[in-house]
Amino acid sequence: MDGVLVHEEVPIPGAQEFIEALQRSGLGFMVLTNNSIFTPRDLRARLLGSGIDVPESAIWTSALATAQFLHDQRPGGSAYVVGETGLTTAMHDAGYVMTDRDPDYVVLGETRTYSFEAITRAIRLIDGGARFIATNPDPSGPSQDGKLPATGAVASLITTATGRAPYYVGKPNSLMMRSALNRIDAHSETTVMVGDRMDTDIIAGLEAGLRTVLVTSGSTPPEQVGTFPYRPTEVYESVADLVDLVEEWAQAAPRPNHDPDGQ
Repeated sequence: MDGVLVHEEVPIPGAQEFIEALQRSGLGFMVLTNNSIFTPRDLRARLLGSGIDVPESAIWTSALATAQFLHDQRPGGSAYVVGETGLTTAMHDAGYVMTDRDPDYVVLGETRTYSFEAITRAIRLIDGGARFIATNPDPSGPSQDGKLPATGAVASLITTATGRAPYYVGKPNSLMMRSALNRIDAHSETTVMVGDRMDTDIIAGLEAGLRTVLVTSGSTPPEQVGTFPYRPTEVYESVADLVDLVEEWAQAAPRPNHDPDGQ
């Protein structure tokens, strides 16, 4: 989402045309973000404010992926959550109980104002045996005033205090890619991952077995691509360059077999 469709609230040229091309093509797609602050409904509204119309059902966040992971691991469990509405809503919807009394997990996500009291409580619960989960490893995020500490930075603080590292669910963990694939009933060999970061998006897509497209409109500039020990399948300046490719992707996509004999 960020760096591919928008820069904060500013749309990247060609983003709406790219989304419209995907919708016309009939191809399934998901817009992914490591940001766990907002619900899909919130993010849809923010994108609409930038002139980009993405259905709520086509938005997949690290909060949703984390809640799905925990539901699969321990259905009906409990967690002490340090995060905003996007994360707490996802956890509730997954059937989890929010508690600070002997929870199964401590779950860390982004917040606008990290509370020293909440972080201290998280540390003590982890020391007491709670398993440590974080939505994503991003150390910082952008704001209009400059860099902000994000989940990875606060997770490092907790790890230093407890000696316990979290399990990160969001990118670059390919688990987030696979959970998104499952949401649209897609297969890795017929899916393309479009991202702007070599160290999260592209490696996550690569490890999940997807073809990868790097757009250099975001975090990774063209001159840095060659410094990584892996490469994307293709590199383009922005999603504006992908609009015409969508029709090619749609034509190449496998079609359902309607032969009653399965021939």
